[in-house]
Amino acid sequence: MKASAVAHPIQGLVKYHGLRDERLRLPFHDSISVCTAPLRTHTTVEFGHPRDSALIGGRPASKDEMERILDVVDALGAEAGGRSGMRMQSVNDFPSNIGLGASASGFAALAVAAAGALGLGLSLEELSRFARRGAGSAARAVTGGFSRWYAGEGDMDSVSRRIPSSENIDLAIVCALVPALKTTDLAHREVLSSPFFRARLEYVPSALERMESAIRNGDVDEIGRLAETDTLLLHGITMTGADEMMLWRPETVSIILEVKAMRKDGIRCHFSIDTGATVYINCHRDNVRQVRRRMAALGIGTLECSVGGPAAIVTEHLF
Repeated sequence: MKASAVAHPIQGLVKYHGLRDERLRLPFHDSISVCTAPLRTHTTVEFGHPRDSALIGGRPASKDEMERILDVVDALGAEAGGRSGMRMQSVNDFPSNIGLGASASGFAALAVAAAGALGLGLSLEELSRFARRGAGSAARAVTGGFSRWYAGEGDMDSVSRRIPSSENIDLAIVCALVPALKTTDLAHREVLSSPFFRARLEYVPSALERMESAIRNGDVDEIGRLAETDTLLLHGITMTGADEMMLWRPETVSIILEVKAMRKDGIRCHFSIDTGATVYINCHRDNVRQVRRRMAALGIGTLECSVGGPAAIVTEHLF
């Protein structure tokens, strides 16, 4: 009745924004992401306790966090034919709530650990359906690597599947950190009021096919170019919603401008920004040192990442 799991956070490449069903977290369209190793969430779940409890980074889960945790655990418990009280503990080895996809890795690790503790022999694709209830992007963090989350028609077919890619794909990801708290759920609601949201729904299908083709072909430059375009389109929608949400900070804009300057200098790199102010810089491995040096000159801290694998059971427990 006890299991532990680890999962990597994700960078959205063709991002999702807006939910047609907030309770089940069903999106309006498919999306594609890549997991960012070595960043990871480590979670332990144990059943058999008198009541449910959860610690996140050493602190008790808030009411809202606990509701989302139980959305995942209760669904898995129903799948197992019932459950007893749960104890959960989760830690990240990277900064949370600044646009690095911590909710994705958190709920992916939770789903895999809880399923393991309940003795459920579910595939990663099946587990992605349960992780999705906590955070939509968690579906793709379950399957890992480059993954496509299919919007589906309802709960049963809104799942993530891994996209085959070259094992030696020459993609490096430099995370340029801009600490600024984000409000993803509010952003998802706000985009529906943007006059450009319907235009995005028409654009996304072709972007998904081009991105999947670039991933299968190992075309790092095309992956970066498409993710950069998608970033500008998505944040344009966020900024033109009813609340005119401006998630970027001055540092974010300075990073964008520096990436464009690096390209002029022959450094093959592109920016990508999820719901937050932190910037991913997608580049070739031999450009990482130059990219990090240029960010350091701006006073921006960085983390170096590569393509991460799927969520997985581990033997190390947190309690």
